[in-house]
Amino acid sequence: MRYKKQAMIVAPQPEPTEAGADVLREGGNAVDAGIACALVQGVVDPLMCGIAGFGSCGIYMPGKKFHGYIDAHAPAPLGARPDMWANLIESEARDGYGFILKGRVNDIGYKSVCAPANLKMYYEAHKEHGKLPWSRIVEPAIAWAEGGWTVRPHVHYWWSDDGAFGRAPNHERITFTKAARDLYCRADGTPKRVGERVVNRDYGQTLRAIAIGGAEVFYTGEIAAAIAEDMKKNEALLTAEDLKSWRPVRNQPLWGDYRGYKVSTNQPPGGGVMLLEMLNILENFDLSSMEHGSAQYLRVVSEAMKRATIDKDAHVGDPRFVKVPVEKLISKAYAKEMAGEIQAGAMAKVPRFNSGAVSKDTTHISVLDKDGNCFSMTHSLGMPSGVITPGLGFMYNGCMGVFDPRPGRAGSIAPGKARFSSVVPSIIFKDGKPHLIIGAPGATQIAMGVLHVVLNALDFDMTMVEAVSAPRFSATSDTIDISNRIQGRVERELQGMGYPVVRSPYGFGFAAVHAIRIHEDGLDGGADPGHDGVVIAV
Repeated sequence: MRYKKQAMIVAPQPEPTEAGADVLREGGNAVDAGIACALVQGVVDPLMCGIAGFGSCGIYMPGKKFHGYIDAHAPAPLGARPDMWANLIESEARDGYGFILKGRVNDIGYKSVCAPANLKMYYEAHKEHGKLPWSRIVEPAIAWAEGGWTVRPHVHYWWSDDGAFGRAPNHERITFTKAARDLYCRADGTPKRVGERVVNRDYGQTLRAIAIGGAEVFYTGEIAAAIAEDMKKNEALLTAEDLKSWRPVRNQPLWGDYRGYKVSTNQPPGGGVMLLEMLNILENFDLSSMEHGSAQYLRVVSEAMKRATIDKDAHVGDPRFVKVPVEKLISKAYAKEMAGEIQAGAMAKVPRFNSGAVSKDTTHISVLDKDGNCFSMTHSLGMPSGVITPGLGFMYNGCMGVFDPRPGRAGSIAPGKARFSSVVPSIIFKDGKPHLIIGAPGATQIAMGVLHVVLNALDFDMTMVEAVSAPRFSATSDTIDISNRIQGRVERELQGMGYPVVRSPYGFGFAAVHAIRIHEDGLDGGADPGHDGVVIAV
């Protein structure tokens, strides 16, 4: 439906979305609302995101003539070495989301932690572009931490996840430290169930300190001291110097165009280059003439996904360490070559070192305010480390798990280097004005999920609810993964073409896209039904 309103916020959790809506009602702008929402997300979805995670946010403010990104891709600790885990490799995740190592040292525990990046991104975005006082922005998160929140269905599902292919199951992550067990588990050690309460007074105190002292209390002050002490005690790679030296990166948008729409997205090591490459390839096909969800449609889109994945694996990393051939990867001529291969029936091969698991420990926020300011932010813990420092209440990222432990590659480990992330918060323009504010959680599947919804909205003219709800699929390996709502006949046709197909038991998945579409006569929002999110128009 279209809302006759001037502002809107959409996110995967109801409590943060309402917190952001309240900020909009009080006269806060899109940045205020987005950061307030993000801080509450860290409380009520603590394995998905938080102040010790990483992310990327796109900000468009026409009144200030500002359009840019603040990127917080958590870098490897300064004590990391390119070859330190080269002899521990067991396999690569089938979807390309990291490596399985002996002892899971990169996946769970203190050595998996990269520099916490999110809080400084939140703080500086608000300092530079917000309207309301910082203390007001932090206030809702404090209230939810100290007053408690109720475990929702998706939270319980994710906490109970058993893992696969060597990945640490999430129930091990919430029991890894006593602080995590005390917060998120019942007396018998199992995850708290739907409807049970979580009260996190330690996190409330941490947030109170941040509300008064800003980000510096976390990076150089009393919280930094507690973090550094805990890390040293447990032989982590992370040190006080990593905290002190971390700075968010300012970037101009990465631009592309698709069927007359202008697409602004994030720079490497974010996933924007993948999104633009896939759109460029698919622009060579008349998708709207195909049956949506048919085998033909799945084949064409999957081949575009595979080719972008191959290029990502080979070329995309931290541009401070790796020369990323962005111009080539997003060029129309290069896309036309690849489209020609697909039209000729060629099947791309995605190299993988064994097989692995899919992750989606991430979340997203899309916001539009009454002045036309847009905010799109995707933030995450990666694979959460399971580590909570006693007395602080928040979990750290586990971003070391996604680095390539093989030296000499785009995604290899290096001190201070950020790894590729599929996060792709984007704003799409029509006739010079914002038309679609979009992003998603979903690890390696993020760019794929966002691609789906962009195609659904622009090629098939779906409403946002229809666009985020339509059955999705993904091809980040030689296999095409399909949701359980895709028809069996389509699966059989793809298999007949020679494609391995894996059917998910879930009807939703392959990212969880949340988007706002701006029409001349109103706003249209979509919250992915695979999560617990909502759309609120103000």
